[in-house]
Amino acid sequence: MSIEALIENYGLLAIFLGAAFEGETAAFLGGVISHRGLLPYWSASLAATAGSFAGDQLWFLAGRYAAQWRVVRRLMEKPALARATGLLEKYQTGFILAFRFLVGLRTISPIVIGTTRISTGKFVVLNAAAALVWGQLFTALGYLFGHGIQQTLGHLPLHRHLLIAVAAAAVVAAAVLVFRRMKATASHS
Repeated sequence: MSIEALIENYGLLAIFLGAAFEGETAAFLGGVISHRGLLPYWSASLAATAGSFAGDQLWFLAGRYAAQWRVVRRLMEKPALARATGLLEKYQTGFILAFRFLVGLRTISPIVIGTTRISTGKFVVLNAAAALVWGQLFTALGYLFGHGIQQTLGHLPLHRHLLIAVAAAAVVAAAVLVFRRMKATASHS
């Protein structure tokens, strides 16, 4: 089975699961794949949106009902917990809308929110709105990146196109981590 056939058959599921458990890279690659015409753009962006919503809803419910699970306890011991809690206490609605865009807070935040008195209904509505914006944004960025690669390098074989996209996502992720560490080091000085 070719990579194209795998994407056409399982691409939406992969985008959904990737967005639920990893995040931006899956939505971004969904955009690149839709640019290549293997999946409709709206299907890819909605799969990313649904995956992001489902993943964060799952972590919220874990915080609400499964705080004793080892994986949840381990996540709650991370240094990001204090930052997420402080932002949530200060900007409740804004934080719920924005946490998925804040590097290092994506997984811990819905767990923290789940441990508070914030109603499940409020979280569902705000989570859905934020997931919709997030899914559209990162899928669109991937689509535009795919278009830019094609304009710059021509029509590449799919595997090369995807490797360039993965490499670009890795470079951006590494740059964000370096920036975060530099910022943390500067604030401790």
